[in-house]
Amino acid sequence: MYDKEKGLFEAFVAKKMSRRELIQASAKLGLSASAAGVLLTQAQTRAMAADFDWQKYKGSKLKLLLNKHPYADAMIANIQAFKDMTGMDISWDIFPEDVYFDKVTAALSSGSTEYDAFMTGAYMTWTYGPAGWITDLNEFIKDPAKTNPNYNWDDVLPGLRASTSWNGVPGGELGSADAKQWCIPWGYELNNISYNKKMFDKVGVQPPKNLGEMVEVSAKLTKDLGGPYGIGVRGSRSWATIHPGFLSGYANFGEKDFNVTDGKLKAAMNSAGSKDYHKKWVQMIQESGPKDWANYTWYQVGTDLGAGASAMIFDADILGYFMNGGDNKEAGNLGYAPFAANPAATAPTPNVWIWSLAMASAGKQKDATWYFLQWATSVEHDLFGARKMDFVNPVRASVWKDEEFRNRIDKSYPGYLNQHDVSAPGAKIYFTAQPLFFDLTTLWSENLQKMVAKEIPVDEGLDKMAAEMDAKLAEAGLG
Repeated sequence: MYDKEKGLFEAFVAKKMSRRELIQASAKLGLSASAAGVLLTQAQTRAMAADFDWQKYKGSKLKLLLNKHPYADAMIANIQAFKDMTGMDISWDIFPEDVYFDKVTAALSSGSTEYDAFMTGAYMTWTYGPAGWITDLNEFIKDPAKTNPNYNWDDVLPGLRASTSWNGVPGGELGSADAKQWCIPWGYELNNISYNKKMFDKVGVQPPKNLGEMVEVSAKLTKDLGGPYGIGVRGSRSWATIHPGFLSGYANFGEKDFNVTDGKLKAAMNSAGSKDYHKKWVQMIQESGPKDWANYTWYQVGTDLGAGASAMIFDADILGYFMNGGDNKEAGNLGYAPFAANPAATAPTPNVWIWSLAMASAGKQKDATWYFLQWATSVEHDLFGARKMDFVNPVRASVWKDEEFRNRIDKSYPGYLNQHDVSAPGAKIYFTAQPLFFDLTTLWSENLQKMVAKEIPVDEGLDKMAAEMDAKLAEAGLG
């Protein structure tokens, strides 16, 4: 039964026919969309298993620790394909982000063997890796006996591969030749502009092309709209305030968080260029940000855009994506634009957040766990999430070229593909990898709050902050 139908989908997976030809042939055979989806998944599973023994660990049971997120939802929706292909059983615990990383830290630091793999941000591995809590995945990626020959590690966007590997040396270059691959990129966010097209049209402005224009356009929107404020950016006392739009623009001017000389770190936030950037950023928030900006996290920034309380955000592109759908008041009214803060820059340099998958060192089934990590970060699963779920920013270059995925996004989210395509070549982590990352970025955000509140002048504030950071680095043996 379904021999002819199966043949169609196997031909498509083997790239012997185009998607248009597949759709036309399926229609002639009277296949429903759901039946076609099942047959496509089966064909992809068979193709994936053709040159690799996916049944080697049949009967193994794995357990995952997951953050509640659309990427996790996509994995769960497709997990039966993994079970069918490998014969493994897999379970998971899911927690919301406000408690998730505490759960991860508790499990890893205790040496618990409960979880084999887990979701993580790349920044967190700067703590987990040197502590010995996670496994260097290079030993698996580079072993042809353990890795599917069709895995195609080089298909993962190069900035993401580099940003998730580090040699553990404070100040060491991400992606260096001696770096350990602490996790596998799964999905990511780059930082650009999402804006309300109706509000921009009403005021008669275009998305800003540099920081000076952003300050001016935000102020005009705030003044002329008579209610909504001009721009939303994060402001809470947290490392997460520094990493999105702020650092993306900062890096575009060539500014650094730290200078590294002879293995020692020194704060670089009090340079002349940094002071100029901070002054413009502070002015923008004072004139055009929300009144309670110091409390703003990812959630508040996104919610205000979706509700029409703000005209524009400079934050994660997927935040703008989600606010343009669902039951948000402004769903359908949002647009997207790449952003290079420096008028002299040739392209954007967005800092990134990378949701990744890591393997717990305490896990007892590392080879079987690697099979799961391969599947979850494969082209096949990426395509499923991109086409069928809200796997908005897949990590593989080939998936970004997929016609079905691109058509889906371009139809419902005009401008999203362009902002990504323009920005992706320059997208990576621009922070200096070092063990005091969370403490020092939180200190940075605290001082930014004081500048916005006019408790301390920008120049003086940055000089004092740099001195305080240098003292902390010296105390830790890093400066």
